[in-house]
Amino acid sequence: MGTIQRFVAIPLQSSFLAPPIKPLHSSLHLSPSHSNSNSSSNSNLKFRSKASPSPTVSVTMAGIKVHGVPMSTATMRVLAALYEKDLDFELIPVDMRAGAHKQEPFLSLNPFGQIPALQDGDLSLFESRAITEYIAEEYSEKGEKLECPGCKKVKATTKVWLQVEGQQFDPVASKLAFERVFKGMFGKTTDPAAVEELEGKLVKVLDIYEARLSKSEFLACDCFTLADLHHLPALHYLMGTDSKKLFESRSKVHEWVQKITSRPAWTKVVALLKQ
Repeated sequence: MGTIQRFVAIPLQSSFLAPPIKPLHSSLHLSPSHSNSNSSSNSNLKFRSKASPSPTVSVTMAGIKVHGVPMSTATMRVLAALYEKDLDFELIPVDMRAGAHKQEPFLSLNPFGQIPALQDGDLSLFESRAITEYIAEEYSEKGEKLECPGCKKVKATTKVWLQVEGQQFDPVASKLAFERVFKGMFGKTTDPAAVEELEGKLVKVLDIYEARLSKSEFLACDCFTLADLHHLPALHYLMGTDSKKLFESRSKVHEWVQKITSRPAWTKVVALLKQ
């Protein structure tokens, strides 16, 4: 789980609170298969209020349920994979301001009390990267592949870059996004020294990315995979700050960022933040 997620998810222990969830609707039913896959609109959303269900509205429940909040980078990662696979799913907001993620029934889904959690029939999963890998494998015949269909060597390379994102990129990028974006959101002051240090670490990672992307269109190979998708949440926040210069000053990295952030599935995730 990334740094951003950790800070958003500790309202019982500090003043870092997630923004309030709109109280009217406690569950959103998302049906990407019923919408234009090239559109960023979520106009196909169906709302279900647990508190006051309407007998005049017919809602078909999705088999897949995601418990989380759209602003969470870990939740965003899972939503992106679901949209790429063109799967119907239900997004069930977790009231983190009330500490719902540290209480039952959520703890029965993730005993560590961290979002997101996914339910698919009788299967429950947590840890966003494990969830996306499950989605890619279980629904391999639907939507985008998210995995290179090549030989074992290509699959091994994909695993390498999945690890690079989780171990080299995200720990730095998430901390930088917290300084640049989330501190202000929580009424805190950005630490310029921390920003400078983190940017210094990130450029070293991006220099390696620049070299890699000069050899292939995407990180793992010449097709879009989870190795690319997993970067999207942190990129979303950083590209709205002055730190975007680190990406834009590297031509191959900049081209890659533009390609993956403009994907229809990702634009739908971003649209959810505005709901």
